[in-house]
Amino acid sequence: MQDEARRPAAVILGILEEAPHGVIFVERAAHLRSHGGQIGLPGGGMDPTDGGDLRTTALREMAEEVGVHPNRVRILATLPEIRARVNRYAVTPFVATIAPGELRIDATETVGVFTVPLATLLAEVREGVVTIGALEIDSTILDYGARRIWGLTGRILRTFVDAWSDPQDAMRTMIEERLRR
Repeated sequence: MQDEARRPAAVILGILEEAPHGVIFVERAAHLRSHGGQIGLPGGGMDPTDGGDLRTTALREMAEEVGVHPNRVRILATLPEIRARVNRYAVTPFVATIAPGELRIDATETVGVFTVPLATLLAEVREGVVTIGALEIDSTILDYGARRIWGLTGRILRTFVDAWSDPQDAMRTMIEERLRR
């Protein structure tokens, strides 16, 4: 069977430059047609105004969803594209550091924004099973407080943690240098 065309999308795994170097997550508004009520990374589908550039998509979405202007974002790495299982998106995750400043949600898309300390994320991402009604889904999971992060976002976190742990991958060194400033 031929793979149908996928819609390009991008997210930012944004790490705050201020200690404890939290990673930014959003909780999507429940009324949204796509992934309402779920927790994810700031991002979304490419828009015609993005000029075909996924970095532009990621930066636009970061500004729209959590009020982080692109001049505060330093993209340091690109993780491999991940194809969503439940929709036709092909998501490119960018890893970035975020300069100090406030986070401000767009209440039409986002009901909340929160951070998970980078050290917690690195230590506690795990493989597990998510139960929804009678359905059990194997997934990468991060439980933080009362929140469960899983699905596509869990898969991105696994890719990030694996890259962080790989001595051949320069991403960790670039991030640590930015966080020491």
